[in-house]
Amino acid sequence: MSGYVGILVSDPWLQNQFTQVELRSLKTHFMSMRRDSGKLTVGDLASKMSRLKVIGESLKEEERASFIQDVYHNILHDEVDFELFLKVYLKLQAHANARSGSNAKNSSAFLKAATTTLLHTISESEKASYAAHINNYLAEDEFLKKYLPIDPSSNDLFEIAKDGVLLCKLINVAVPGTIDERAINTKRVLNPWERNENHTLCLNSAKAIGCTVVNIGTQDFIEGRRHLVLGLISQIIKIQLLADLNLKKTPQLLQLVDDSKDVEELLSLPPEKILLRWMNFHLKKAGYKKIVTNFSSDIKVEELYRMGCRRYLTAKDIVEGSPNLNLAFVAHIFQHRNGLQTQTKQISFLETLPDDTQISREERAFRFWINSLGNSIYINNVFEDLRNGWVLLETLDKVSPGIVNWKIANKPPIKLPFRKVENCNQVVKIGKQLKFSLVNIAGNDIVQGNKKLILAYLWQLMRYNILQLLKHLRNHSHGKEITDADILEWANTKVRTSGSQSRMFSFKDKSLSDGIFFLELLSTVQPRAVNWSLVTKGVTDEEKKMNATYIISIARKLGCSIFLLPEDITEVNQKMILTLTASIMYWFMKQPVEEKPSVTSDSENGSHSETISNSTSDDSASDSSIEENGNV
Repeated sequence: MSGYVGILVSDPWLQNQFTQVELRSLKTHFMSMRRDSGKLTVGDLASKMSRLKVIGESLKEEERASFIQDVYHNILHDEVDFELFLKVYLKLQAHANARSGSNAKNSSAFLKAATTTLLHTISESEKASYAAHINNYLAEDEFLKKYLPIDPSSNDLFEIAKDGVLLCKLINVAVPGTIDERAINTKRVLNPWERNENHTLCLNSAKAIGCTVVNIGTQDFIEGRRHLVLGLISQIIKIQLLADLNLKKTPQLLQLVDDSKDVEELLSLPPEKILLRWMNFHLKKAGYKKIVTNFSSDIKVEELYRMGCRRYLTAKDIVEGSPNLNLAFVAHIFQHRNGLQTQTKQISFLETLPDDTQISREERAFRFWINSLGNSIYINNVFEDLRNGWVLLETLDKVSPGIVNWKIANKPPIKLPFRKVENCNQVVKIGKQLKFSLVNIAGNDIVQGNKKLILAYLWQLMRYNILQLLKHLRNHSHGKEITDADILEWANTKVRTSGSQSRMFSFKDKSLSDGIFFLELLSTVQPRAVNWSLVTKGVTDEEKKMNATYIISIARKLGCSIFLLPEDITEVNQKMILTLTASIMYWFMKQPVEEKPSVTSDSENGSHSETISNSTSDDSASDSSIEENGNV
């Protein structure tokens, strides 16, 4: 039974959208539908999918029928195979999630709308604005300058994006250092393999900076599906524009609050909410009495804009209430002229805040991992947005389908505190069912936002997820449980077969900090992946960080969905080292046997025996650490 799913789903992108457990469950539903109907057509799916969770609960049959009619009007009478069924399921699920999450408190409508809109139309204003943004920020890029500036009135943006280089470069503008540009394929003419690698690197890196890409695959870039490409670009640009909307980057934001209680609230707000508060702060000072609550209907009045900044939108966009462009416009003003003053008491207050560098890094990794699963609500802060238990229940259901009792779950918005506790009690109960170590964790700890205990739970959940993925791989584990020791032994065995003497003694082995072991592992599972002439000796902190950034980008380029930072490698963060190793193992094991690479090196990428370079880069590794939680 472990092999039939992989055979029936040959599309690698589709394989990456589901766990093997989900595929088996969906296969059962599909076979049942086909048995009931004899011949199952696209048009039949509107009624037949009523039994599927999310889709059946969130969309009425007429809504499903209308959606399928709009998207698949050319093939309504075509017979459905399993892969087409999965594609329809993903699109309907995304549509349902977008609708159910659009009014949820603290959800990021911009992020969800950007990738879950499935209409084949795009906003010409957005296209023109984003083209101008790219022209401005990437004009001096050595590779791209021969293609820029992009004509905003044409479709050149989508043509240039087809090889993946533009989007990779844009991600690095939004969050510098996310992608090691040595890993980007930048030949003038790329073959299909190289282009696919760029797209895979782009999508995995986009997830790693907080984008939602559950319904975007590499084929969408190749085919130039404009609404999906534009949706991803809009998310990346938004992340860039909102990067300074936090107290660490802009301590002057304390001017927006009056006391410590308000500061705690400010710390928990998503960036766009802080931007609205900043906007209202200045409007109030200017004598404007109305409170702005959103970037659409409330900003249709042009008198709100008095600062002379013209980038991103026109008067027509303001009148139409374009939320994406209005948000970009206001964020641009904030970046260039925030109008806030630095006060001594603000700086003193910030100095008293604990330096939770390690906690912040882990919170970031878990947050982006949860958001990558495509839940109905986009979370901006793990400790705040998980407190009602709903997203945790959704995440558990993604990791282990069917394990949540939705009949006793309380859906947001939840006003009564005990309803939140009920959700979180079920979260803890399921954790114990999955054999998590939860000795001192109760549902109320999650409701209260206990950071240490929430991180402990999330780490075990992420670890369980990757171990389950490995367990259910075809022709590998035969359903047996995978342990940390199995992953360790696999990695050491693979590296040993390449002739290397390198060894990882544990996931906290300090010798891993130079990155050489993981580069050898990646080179073994895919010989053409590593260009050894670009690898440093890993002696100094700068050299170690260069190797770490290269490792992460190569792994994402292969297809590994990972959320660690270079510091997690250089400091040998035990948890993140395990997830990195397991992700590489998962990628390798799910390759068809006939396609698994031999250990012979590709000559174009050089040889490990060649002299390793001594190039350096800035190092920003942290020495902070926290007590380990869970069974690692």
